[in-house]
This record gives sequence, C-alpha cells and structure tokens, in this order.
Amino acid sequence: MKRLVDILISFIALIILSPIFLLVTYKVRKNLGSPVLFYQERPGKDGKLFKMIKFRSMKDAVDKDGNLLPDDQRITPFGHKLRSTTLDEMPQLINVLKGDMSIVGPRPQMKDFLEHYTPEQMRRHEVKPGMTGLAQVSGRNNLSWDEKFELDIEYVETLSIMLDFQIMLKTIKVMAAKEGINAPNQAVGAARFSNPNRSEKSESESA
Repeated sequence: MKRLVDILISFIALIILSPIFLLVTYKVRKNLGSPVLFYQERPGKDGKLFKMIKFRSMKDAVDKDGNLLPDDQRITPFGHKLRSTTLDEMPQLINVLKGDMSIVGPRPQMKDFLEHYTPEQMRRHEVKPGMTGLAQVSGRNNLSWDEKFELDIEYVETLSIMLDFQIMLKTIKVMAAKEGINAPNQAVGAARFSNPNRSEKSESESA
C-alpha cells in the first residue's frame, strides 16, 4: 500500500509540478551553470547506497590545489533562496518513482554517518528514506541530531499509512511557514556529526 501511494503521488506531482521543474532548471543553469542536477550517494533501506538527486545550490569553486572551497564560500544568494523554498529537493520525486525513496520516511543522511550511528540509530534504515519525515514536521533543523534520530526511530516503530498522510499534511504547513529551514549550530555531514569544529567540503544539504 505504501509503495502504491508513493508511485501515485510522485507520478502525479511530477506532472503537476513540471512547469516549476522546468523553471527551476532554467534558473539553476542561468545562475550556476551546468550540470543542473546534483547527485550524491546516500544510504537507503538496509543501508544500501543510492544516488539522491537535487537541484544544485552551490558553485564548483576550488582553491589553488583543486579542492572544493567550504560550503559558505560556494553557496550563492540564489542557492540560499532555492533552499529556503525547498525546491532543491523536488528532483527526489524521481527517486521515489524509482523506488529508492518514499514520500515519507527518515531523511537520507550522508553515507559517512553510518560509521557513527549507534545500533539503535541504525534502525532508521529499516524503512526507505523519505522526502519528508516525522523529524521534518517536528522542528526540522531546530532539533539536535539526537532528537532527529529519536523521531526517526519513533516513525519506524509506529509506521502506518495514516501516519504518512498526517506527516504529508503537516509538511505542507511547515513548507508554507518555512519553519526550521535555517537554524544556528545546525551542521551537515558526518565530519560535523562527530566533530562540530570540522568543515565539510563537499556539496551537502541540510535535511
């Protein structure tokens, strides 16, 4: 039943949102150049890696040694705006249609997180990752990582279609209010997960 709902919603959403998809594609190409889409390996169900798709929000600026510059030096005002609308996440509807992700589930984190999870936190991979989830409608980036993971496990333990629909409805409200998109001390990447003083130098997105 959950898979059927995922297929129907992602297929219909891709059709309805296709004009917006094309507009964002044009804007990304104009502001950041090609490629328009950003692919990154993330752990899916049972920890199996898949390529999550997003619209690019950063420049590919590098230092004199060819290393990517820190995130805050590569993201542009356009990138900030794109993230604030959550439109950068829209291509993940393709991941849902392919079966890599679900509409609702724990947000897929960086693959390097795997070595830092506790056995209990690893339970978040008992289900497919989602475009939205219980943590995203319960505070999003205003939550600590531990609080996010606790909500992920709560979702796994109380999984139901009714809960999914409740989360979908709450997601609309959260997106409209832009709640929890930017929050202080919210770091991204396994390096920061284990050591908040380290800097992540690959394009990474808050989840």
